[in-house]
Amino acid sequence: MLAAVLHGQRDVRVEEIPTPEPGPGEALVRVMMTGVCGSDIPRVLSDGAHFYPLVLGHEIAGEAVAVGPATDDAVVGRRVAVAPLLPCHECEQCRLGHYSQCPNYSFIGSRVNGGLAEYLVAPLRNLTVVADTVSFRDAAFFEPSTVALHGIRHLGFTAGDDVIVLGAGTIGLFTMQWVKILGAARVAVVDVNPARLATATALGAETTFDSREPGFLAAVREWQGGVGFGHVFETAGQNATMSLAFQLAAPHAGVCFIGTSHADLAFGHATFELMNRKEFRLTGSWMSYSAPFPGLEWSLTAECVADGRLRIIDDLVHDTFGLSQVMAAFELFEQPGAVTGKLLFAPNLSQE
Repeated sequence: MLAAVLHGQRDVRVEEIPTPEPGPGEALVRVMMTGVCGSDIPRVLSDGAHFYPLVLGHEIAGEAVAVGPATDDAVVGRRVAVAPLLPCHECEQCRLGHYSQCPNYSFIGSRVNGGLAEYLVAPLRNLTVVADTVSFRDAAFFEPSTVALHGIRHLGFTAGDDVIVLGAGTIGLFTMQWVKILGAARVAVVDVNPARLATATALGAETTFDSREPGFLAAVREWQGGVGFGHVFETAGQNATMSLAFQLAAPHAGVCFIGTSHADLAFGHATFELMNRKEFRLTGSWMSYSAPFPGLEWSLTAECVADGRLRIIDDLVHDTFGLSQVMAAFELFEQPGAVTGKLLFAPNLSQE
């Protein structure tokens, strides 16, 4: 099969490698669409990979085409989204249903070969069956959707409050949609990219704010009414938005950091003290899994995409590429503002 193989920093080569064979309890998936996650960028453009050679890609949709020996074949021929986490299912954390805290985990696309290839093998229990009416493109968005929903569930979201989402990337836009589905009163979205803010509006945000605008903070507070937001979700992983979360949280609010920071965080003492003064609850969120594995995050995403409650519109997609274009596509991330949506790869484009 063909695969885009990462051999080192900025060194991706399209090569023929052996097609993997499924073992017991596993399925062979023909990969139809794979999305690029922000965590993939340093793996290609810097030295963020665990090892080389490696096939990246963990936001995966495809068709199950075969199963291993002594394995139920009901999934064969079905569209599937692939949950990339490979927990051991035996340790204490796995037994508690905290799969993302498994100390023995592996991960498709970073620790084993992933979706920038024509085929991959995954455990049967990692596959979420997708309705035939859902495109492979839309199914490739399941993984970021589940990351957003996991953070919302982990925070203990309750309906009725105003919510603010800091960051209008893919996960931020799914966070905005999920809290609306789950009963938020009003939702505001903050970003610095006008195109992303326009997408947030198209997906139903009551209002958006460009944090570069003069008087931005006062405008947010005036729109909300001055009390603060009952739930705050930080999805950008930036110092500025993490600090902003402290400032915009209402007393006794819930604040969740879904975004992953790639730099040291620095808080002034007065900002940090807001957590004490407001007595808000601050938590992080990691990955997208719950019991029974892979969790409600995945089954509810499949249900809500199929029935139209969770929308995946064209504006969420920047462009779709073939495997031969992997390096050129990743180089777009070096151009500020060049990427306004998800980059997708279609290893078997002619077969969709």
